[in-house]
Amino acid sequence: MSKEIVRTGYDAVADRYVATRRLHDKERSLLQDFAGRLPAGAAVLDTGCGAGVPVTQWLGQRFHVTGVDISEEQIRLARRLVPQATFRREDMTALDLPDGIFDGICSFYAVIHIPRNEHRPLLASFHRLLKDRGLLLICMGAGDLPDDVEDFLGAPMYWSHYDAETNLRMTQEAGFEVLRSELVPDCLDPEGVANHLFLLAQKREAGAR
Repeated sequence: MSKEIVRTGYDAVADRYVATRRLHDKERSLLQDFAGRLPAGAAVLDTGCGAGVPVTQWLGQRFHVTGVDISEEQIRLARRLVPQATFRREDMTALDLPDGIFDGICSFYAVIHIPRNEHRPLLASFHRLLKDRGLLLICMGAGDLPDDVEDFLGAPMYWSHYDAETNLRMTQEAGFEVLRSELVPDCLDPEGVANHLFLLAQKREAGAR
């Protein structure tokens, strides 16, 4: 039910949402750090890519990018707005892709819409999909929220996440070394109090602790 709320919600607000999205200073800094650590011609997965603007578009100027999103309308827009990338309409928690095929995985403002009891297996899936020493740039919650449904740009939307400390620990336990963590204000929060936790992490080599 929660994922249906997310899918239909983002279908309904697709045009309005893409009109709000710009890269802000902290987002740009994180993307530049992520990109600067990747090899030339890297294969990058953008999960919860939405309409592909601005993140997939920015990455697609530098790398071979595959974007996935649960919303059919968002993917339709992405294929038009970012023709240099490849897009798939899929649930990021159920990706049937081979092990170790990506140099990097990026996810902005998407994991927070997945029931939090699925976040740990999602991190394990990202770990599986990355090459050795592959990079993860992920946006997670910064506060304890079991689940919530509120209006988002005129449509119902679902949120669920753990606090920042729990998310940091889960990421490390999933086999990642955290290289950088940043609290980034929510640009769509009218009161300016909501934050997201962004983590830049690297898949640890097999056997490393």
